[in-house]
Amino acid sequence: MRKIILTGFMGAGKTTVGQLLAKLTASEHADIDSEIMEEQGMSVTELFETYGEQGFRDLEHQKLKEVVAKEAIISTGGGIILKPENRRILEEEYPVVYLKTDPAIFLERLKGDTTRPLVQEKTPTEIRAIFEPRIKLYEETADLIIKTDQLTQMQVAQAILAALESGK
Repeated sequence: MRKIILTGFMGAGKTTVGQLLAKLTASEHADIDSEIMEEQGMSVTELFETYGEQGFRDLEHQKLKEVVAKEAIISTGGGIILKPENRRILEEEYPVVYLKTDPAIFLERLKGDTTRPLVQEKTPTEIRAIFEPRIKLYEETADLIIKTDQLTQMQVAQAILAALESGK
């Protein structure tokens, strides 16, 4: 069983890499956004429409507090680092891995995605404006930064395990 928290911008691969890590380590996987959607019976888009971004961030904070108590690989939402209290929780808990992805790559992945309310009907410039202020926050809370640009998701998972096992 391993405890690892994955952070990064939407489209970085947190959910898929989290699932792979869970499989490779025989650990549980907890995806914060998925758990919120399941509990609330709504998509992230519907949650944003119903509660607004702040309401969603409050749900996200409560779910983070709940899941960090588990022995699990945790995939966070891209905005988890926006709340100072979330950053404190991340810094106190087990290893935080920032999946650093070049904006050109996640912009391509997000093109036409209708499940992510913060990027729906936004230009690449507007999406970059959401991402840029988060970079420092991701880096400050991370114990490990993995550049994902030239790696498959399995290679990312393997790089995380290798780095954590070598103590980097």
